Amino acid sequence: MSADFTLDPAISHDPEDPEYSSRNGKPTLKRRDSLVFKILDGFLEQRNRSFINIATNAVRRVTSKRFSGETREGHPDDDSSLPINGDGRREHGSEKKTGPLLSGTAYCISSCSMIVLNKVVLSSYGFDAGISLMFYQNLVSVIVVMALKLFGLVSTEKLTWKLIKVWIPVNIIFIGMLVTGMYSLKYINIAMVTILKNLTNILTAIGELYIFKKRQNRKVWTAMFMMIISALTSGITDLSFDAVGYTWQIFNCILTASYSLTLRRVMDTAKQTTRSGSLNEVTMVLLNNALSLPLAIFLIIIFNEWEYVYTVDVVRLPMFWVVATASGLLGLSISFTSMWFLNQTGPTTYSLVGSLNKIPISIAGLLLFNVSLSLSNLFSILFGLFAGVLFARAKMS
Repeated sequence: MSADFTLDPAISHDPEDPEYSSRNGKPTLKRRDSLVFKILDGFLEQRNRSFINIATNAVRRVTSKRFSGETREGHPDDDSSLPINGDGRREHGSEKKTGPLLSGTAYCISSCSMIVLNKVVLSSYGFDAGISLMFYQNLVSVIVVMALKLFGLVSTEKLTWKLIKVWIPVNIIFIGMLVTGMYSLKYINIAMVTILKNLTNILTAIGELYIFKKRQNRKVWTAMFMMIISALTSGITDLSFDAVGYTWQIFNCILTASYSLTLRRVMDTAKQTTRSGSLNEVTMVLLNNALSLPLAIFLIIIFNEWEYVYTVDVVRLPMFWVVATASGLLGLSISFTSMWFLNQTGPTTYSLVGSLNKIPISIAGLLLFNVSLSLSNLFSILFGLFAGVLFARAKMS
């Protein structure tokens, strides 16, 4: 659906040491005392029921309200269908004042945790089957959405053949976006992935100019120029530069921008194929994840990933499946918490927080993974984060 540098690394180890050793033919983790696994183990032991309650209440709250007849198209800068007051905040009458804080916190935690867990699965566990991981995460999302629908917590439009035919181009790009994102995260540290993703904004703005004739103001173009500078300098000063990873990330930026632009073109047609004449975000989540499963199976067979998954030792680790399942649930929770947060605040706050959220994601990469970092690379990353925030502010003006 979805997104690791060090000055003095929080986890110090020889990068050439293997992640696993073999004991009696079974793989075991060699660094059980690493910060990542302490956090994961602590989370599992605590069985944090309050988070589950918050997530359930968020789903109920979001889905109990219809988004002004026609739902948003997933673009935080498009506020045409959201009734807001002068502060850019949604009108909710007797809503609790803690709503925006809780929803914003849940959105940020889901987003950060999703990227960190994907990095753990792909890098720390050395799992080299991004398509299979995507398939499993999307399968988890479909099961959860169908369960929520069964219990009446969410509602979706009927998935007719007309709707599916219209949505297939969007879904193909969606799959490519997820797969390239998986592989780029495997080879590049989280901070660099975050900075390089800024290029998506530039490609989207260019696409909007030529396809939708939407012009940006001077501040936006200035911020985008700063993003280009930060991406170039970050790549040049990246001590762990990996050409394969950078190639995957460039393709990811192209596909992510294409997804956004294609979605805008398809939405109006897709709405016309539904009974209600609208298309809520839960339906889009179900469409993307459900339609991706057959194509993912096809790709797994074509690229022979099924044989790798069948033979690799890491899939026999229960903790691996816990992390993979958690990442799938977090991917779905991003959709729901973003809807909740948007419903509690407004597109302006949503866009700004989305940009500011890159900062804790980058810090998480700094604290949890072993990445070599030079002072110049740190400066380039900070400059890129600043450019992202400036871009969000410029879009608001």
